[in-house]
Amino acid sequence: MPLPNGGLIVETNKQYYAGAQGFISAAGQNQTFTSTFNTDLIFGSFDPTQVNYALNNFKLYTSLDDITYTEYTLAYTVVDNVITIPANLTANTYIVIQMKALDGGSYGNRNATGETVEENYGSYSYTTITNVVNNFIVAYVGEGKLIPHVKRSDIIFHAKRGLQEFSYDTLKSIKSQELTIPPSLSVIIPQDYVNYVRISSIDKLGVKRIIYPANNLTISPYEVPLQDQAGQPTQDNFGDNLEGTSQTEERWRTADDNLITGRFRDVNFAGFFDYYNENFGLGGYYGRRYGMEPQISQVNGWFNMNEREGKIAFSSNLLDRLIVLEYISDGLAYDEDTQIPKLAEEALYAHIIYSILSTRINVQEYIVQRFKKERSAKLRNAKIRLSNIKLDEIVQVMRGKSKWLKF
Repeated sequence: MPLPNGGLIVETNKQYYAGAQGFISAAGQNQTFTSTFNTDLIFGSFDPTQVNYALNNFKLYTSLDDITYTEYTLAYTVVDNVITIPANLTANTYIVIQMKALDGGSYGNRNATGETVEENYGSYSYTTITNVVNNFIVAYVGEGKLIPHVKRSDIIFHAKRGLQEFSYDTLKSIKSQELTIPPSLSVIIPQDYVNYVRISSIDKLGVKRIIYPANNLTISPYEVPLQDQAGQPTQDNFGDNLEGTSQTEERWRTADDNLITGRFRDVNFAGFFDYYNENFGLGGYYGRRYGMEPQISQVNGWFNMNEREGKIAFSSNLLDRLIVLEYISDGLAYDEDTQIPKLAEEALYAHIIYSILSTRINVQEYIVQRFKKERSAKLRNAKIRLSNIKLDEIVQVMRGKSKWLKF
């Protein structure tokens, strides 16, 4: 989602809230209409009967009275957000670009402005690497400035590396996916996955319940070589070890969690607790052990990383459960259109300056150390700003500390 004009607001209220941009045509052929959405137009085909038509993230509507709109399905092209209609248009024809909504793929036709384009929402709080690089060159590069000359490619490199490092512990680079655990009890790691933050099971109330890693309980072996009767790995015709099915993973997949946690059903309260266990994932079992281990004494289930297959495996009690996977991306999945919170923009400039000066010869060490300290200070400020700590929220939590405890 590139932000044009250095992140300035260029969309109208109609574009932002309704996801629609309107034009009035002149009479004639080969007229062009330029979209100024923050979201680029994605064009597959103008023909609804073609497979590529589903790639479009917009529809084109026309009207002669600005009341009744119909979709325009004659030939047109889209290049760099410019729509060209070769057909002869009547003067004062109303043209509307209606963006696609993200939830469900339907298009609005309430005066061609019925649906919204959620991808636009909140975009002003971000900028892009392209804008950062351009602003850096204006502010810091040139005769009489801090850096007399530097290649643009060098700035882009250091900006990307800075963004990558910031993404791990500073920026809002946490993404999430809502998934359902299939019968295989494993889900594929997201394409831009770097590390997980947390995985939660969602109960019938929509409340998340943390699923814990099974690092000390089980493992997904990276290699599973087939062995002969003597225990030696066997090879194929090319000399590579033959791979089999992991028995460790199979045993974990079919394991009864009660044998791990020590939970046993109490027949006197089975009906009552089964209801809550079925509907909310709560209770349903009584512990029978003295001095239980907190690591395994929980009902939310476990997961472990299967690096060999690039998947996340789950315990058997999570079958068909709805989960939310929160994970870290390095922020570079979309090249120079990657979003950067404006609250961290100054820290990224400081990182670029330090990185360029520290890798050049004939730069005095005290200058390098000065900008190293400045980078650390601005990065610390960015962390504080992005932590989004609100005093009212802290007060609300601390009110619970004043409760009387009754024994």
